[in-house]
Amino acid sequence: MKTKALGMLAMALPLAVMAAPENYTLDPYHTYPYFEVDHLGVSTMRGSFEKSSGKFTLDHAAKTGSVELTVETASINTGDNDKGARPRARNDHLRTADFFNVAEFPRMTFKSTGVKFAGENPVEIAGNLTLVGVTKPLVLKVERWVCKDHPVSKKPMCGGNASATLKRSEFGMKYGIPAIGDELKLYFEFEGYKD
Repeated sequence: MKTKALGMLAMALPLAVMAAPENYTLDPYHTYPYFEVDHLGVSTMRGSFEKSSGKFTLDHAAKTGSVELTVETASINTGDNDKGARPRARNDHLRTADFFNVAEFPRMTFKSTGVKFAGENPVEIAGNLTLVGVTKPLVLKVERWVCKDHPVSKKPMCGGNASATLKRSEFGMKYGIPAIGDELKLYFEFEGYKD
């Protein structure tokens, strides 16, 4: 009887290992949050955040997961650091209380509340975005998802692209509306290595 029980346990162990949640840490060199917003109805202005960090967990068998992302708002960059004859450069203005208020709110965070899968891959990540001290629900649409071993280090990794749309006025960021669009599109390209 003991032999039979041990045999069944030995057969179940590989399945238990396969079903275990896997933890990943985002690679800051290959994780890139960026955004776009309408400017004067003439062009689309784009910018990025140069510093971010985070983790995610996946359980392929249970079709569950979680994500935590932190973005350093002072790292915003729209390619405009030189004020010239103006009172300040655009990057400096975006750091003020008119926009991201980085002195009071140095971080923007996203914490997931649920992950929707299609087959083996996550396709939607619901969660809460905290921006300038206001927390609102946000859904990230996962447009690309790939898991494989890194071709050089051979370390397991997952990554892809995700996006979401929000109204900045809902977070209290009302400066310049409607000349500067209320709708802000967020994009994330990310890669994470298995812990």
